[in-house]
Amino acid sequence: MTSTRYLWTPPEPASVAVQGTDARLPVQRLFFVGRNYHAHAVEMGRPVDAKRDRPFYFTKSPTALVASGASVPFPQSTANYQHEMELVLALRSGGCDIAPENAHELVYGYACGLDMTRRDLQMAARDQGKPWDTAKDCEDSAVISPIVPMPGTVLERGRIELRVDGAARQDSDLSDMIWGVRELIADLSRLYHLRAGDLIYTGTPEGVGAVRAGQRIDGSIDGVGSISLQLEEASA
Repeated sequence: MTSTRYLWTPPEPASVAVQGTDARLPVQRLFFVGRNYHAHAVEMGRPVDAKRDRPFYFTKSPTALVASGASVPFPQSTANYQHEMELVLALRSGGCDIAPENAHELVYGYACGLDMTRRDLQMAARDQGKPWDTAKDCEDSAVISPIVPMPGTVLERGRIELRVDGAARQDSDLSDMIWGVRELIADLSRLYHLRAGDLIYTGTPEGVGAVRAGQRIDGSIDGVGSISLQLEEASA
């Protein structure tokens, strides 16, 4: 068998720690749900009508993943870097056009996540009708805790909160999501052939805000765990 030759050594594939085992979950893609809590949609100036609207999504590169507990440099080209605390759903199998009543079959488990955002770049892009890529898909912007295996389980409630240097910023409940786990899997499967190892960041509640170098972010979700991130001075 002929082996593939590369010009240089390719990086290790993206993966996430799994609670209770030293085996890691190989990551395929990172999907993010926008404006999935009413109060957050309002604070962003874009209210959602659940009867008329459907979920919308953006993606990040798997290289944006960083493990909970990491210390990372404050990103370049932003003066308004904001936290977004989220429930992350990990898939164990895939498919397309999944019926909501069968969506639980794809669930492997859950994690806590941070969707870190260069908000000033996002708002400028939004106002000009341009994509959000540079605002969302930046280095170390998809923080994740170890995945807790819960095959077939659909989480519908549980406190979700975030603190910056110990001060409360976000405090809500998963039951406040506009579209729940089943609905998101079913809807996303109408746009993509979902695969095992896909991660879905399910949206953030109200209370998002700016952080600066030197600050520590801590968050938690009942029944799932906790997450932390230390922001350091920008790298040269």
